[in-house]
Amino acid sequence: MTAVTVRVPAKVNLQLAVGPAREDGYHDLVNVFHAVSLFDEVTVTAARPCAEWSLVRLTVDGQPGGDTTGVPRDATNLAARAAHRLAAETGAGTPVNIQLSKRIPVAGGMAGGSADAAGALVACNMLWGTGIDHDDLLALAAELGSDVAFPLVGGTAVGTGRGEILTPVSSPGRYHWVFALSSVGLSTADVFAEYDRLRPHAPEPSGDTALMSALASAEAHALGETLSNDLEPAALSLRPDLRATLEAGREAGALAAVVSGSGPTCAFLARDGAGAARVAAALRESRHCERAVTAHGDVPGATVVRGS
Repeated sequence: MTAVTVRVPAKVNLQLAVGPAREDGYHDLVNVFHAVSLFDEVTVTAARPCAEWSLVRLTVDGQPGGDTTGVPRDATNLAARAAHRLAAETGAGTPVNIQLSKRIPVAGGMAGGSADAAGALVACNMLWGTGIDHDDLLALAAELGSDVAFPLVGGTAVGTGRGEILTPVSSPGRYHWVFALSSVGLSTADVFAEYDRLRPHAPEPSGDTALMSALASAEAHALGETLSNDLEPAALSLRPDLRATLEAGREAGALAAVVSGSGPTCAFLARDGAGAARVAAALRESRHCERAVTAHGDVPGATVVRGS
């Protein structure tokens, strides 16, 4: 085998409950992840050794209208770090080219970088024939970052700890989403720092039984009533213009509107596919976002789509 391509999904947070800052700088979370049909593709190809790079050479492309200028092309990229970590763990690493085909918004609060890392773990594991099983890949993913494990699992899952301890949740419904994208990203670290400033005495996070009941009912309206994100006030404090984006989606008929993760992407839950199309069109006309795209969820996690 000389090349493997893995498709990995974006996520939206149905609930993001954030506790106080811990001594290690992280926050305990209750994070209900939901994988949606915006995908990156990670292609790992066997390469010859090169004096300019030892293990990984990384390239990035994006869809028309997407901005990938903020994606690192060096060893700091999370996908490159994933390949290095797997090689260190197994001793099986040989030089590779990693091509990231970006469709998930960059710095948009939808875990695109984490998805790429998950894709790199799966692709390198297969290309190198390391024999690492799924549970061991999850453990390596958790070391790399709080959101990296979820794209390996996909579907809907509750993340606790830093978000890396996952418990899958049954979600029989099919939900239709609109995502309003911004060309100006928000730093996750900056949003958490603002959260700490705005909420210095945050309580310990807890799950929402109403959300779990809504997921079990498979009713979009019920789900919309339970969406929540503790980071939203912090994101709006740093980007007050997002208030107008959220309001434009609500006025267009969205069942619910919420900042996705640390932002600046705004997520809108629609009644159905036609409703999602109407909300997306209204958002584009409002000019309160750079782009608006539709998606559905939940969808599977990292999937090998090509191997040769």
